[in-house]
Amino acid sequence: MASTAVKSREKSTARLIISGSTADRSAYFARREAARVLRCVLQGDARGRAAASIKSLIYNPSIRNKKATFALVCQTLKYLPVLKNVLAAANVLSAKWKKQATLIYVTAYDVLFGQKIGMTGAAEKLLMLHKDALESALSKLCTRKAVKCIEELLLDNQNHVLPKPRYVRVNTLKINTETAIQELERIAKVKIDGVVPDMLVLPGGTDLHNHRLVLDGSIFLQGKASSMVAVALCPKPGWKVLDACAAPGNKTSHLAALMKGKDVEIIHCDFLDINASDRSFSKVRAILLDPSCSGSGTSAERLDHLLPSYSTDHEDEAAAYGPRVRKLAAFQKKALAHALSFPAVERVVYSTCSIHQAENEDVVKSVLPLATSLGFELGTPFPQWSLRGRPVFDGAERLLRTEPSQDTEGFFIALFVKKLSALPPAQKKLLLRQKKHFSPGGKWPFFPTKISKIWMRYCIARRRRGN
Repeated sequence: MASTAVKSREKSTARLIISGSTADRSAYFARREAARVLRCVLQGDARGRAAASIKSLIYNPSIRNKKATFALVCQTLKYLPVLKNVLAAANVLSAKWKKQATLIYVTAYDVLFGQKIGMTGAAEKLLMLHKDALESALSKLCTRKAVKCIEELLLDNQNHVLPKPRYVRVNTLKINTETAIQELERIAKVKIDGVVPDMLVLPGGTDLHNHRLVLDGSIFLQGKASSMVAVALCPKPGWKVLDACAAPGNKTSHLAALMKGKDVEIIHCDFLDINASDRSFSKVRAILLDPSCSGSGTSAERLDHLLPSYSTDHEDEAAAYGPRVRKLAAFQKKALAHALSFPAVERVVYSTCSIHQAENEDVVKSVLPLATSLGFELGTPFPQWSLRGRPVFDGAERLLRTEPSQDTEGFFIALFVKKLSALPPAQKKLLLRQKKHFSPGGKWPFFPTKISKIWMRYCIARRRRGN
């Protein structure tokens, strides 16, 4: 009977809200959507393995008021230590409400610091009833901490992360870069990135999620470091290329664009279960391997600095995630060894969005003997990039790292290139013909690829513009 009564009250509350103003309805439902997202985030954080980032949870189709919900989740997490302290001091979070603790947190934020509208739900009425006690507890907390305002109180719990630029990759299969620039310059200042072809840079915080070019696939909201991966692989038009761990597919679409259009076949299977000798894969010339990883290099993009565990994780992430990182590294080693075993493969890129050596240099080091026996050597992707691999073995300077403290995510890229002498006769003959075509006399300063030509064309264009 009790549960039936509660359901009846909730239904009557919902009917009451629906009859209220638009702002009231929006605030009421945004709190409940924010509470659901916050519950998922906090449960994942407590397990040390979040199922998804805050942003990906917010942009789920089930969340209707994304902007308001996102703001509520972020602000509630920002104030969470203060809210927990105040709620405990006011003795508001009783056993009855502990199952809906996230709704209480979100609503308490609005009662104390946010919008005091749409306060007709059961949680809202409870907290408005105890508003004086909550404000008194907040005042006493400030006195005890010897701070003059709430902002000073937050400094003890606030992890400052500087906003990164908004990077946009132009999908050249649908639109050219010049047209994309003209469209985007209507809403923000646009620069051309100097490293990744067809990548544009907008001010940090520029919201493009509902922009027409994003919705129709003409541009992709993809980080700079993430976009460097496909460029490092440098596949040629006509090659058969395998994106081994392709989800959600940003790098797959990038590969297609770099190859000037290509049929994409989706294969639903475990990469490790693929028979490298199968006829379907006998002509694979390049493999992009971006396997599951800890994601430690994208903590800022994931908004992990807002999570309760971040205060300890950022100081010693390796210790906090040790068992998980070791399991991931074991899988990564198997996947990389498998990628190198494909008979016709000439180029393999291994990448992660991790900053841990265990998932990066250590994985490469472990497979180097196998790679050497199969005729591979480490290439040097983006030789102009200054930050290279940690010096844990000879040749690690050919590896590439990007740091979260820069304007990029934390990424790692290793390029394996099969030596000319190890290639089958037909492939060797083709490469020699290309070498003669690109560099009379048989000498070249770099591997002649489509990306090299794009880069040269871009540099010449910049020089003509006087940049």
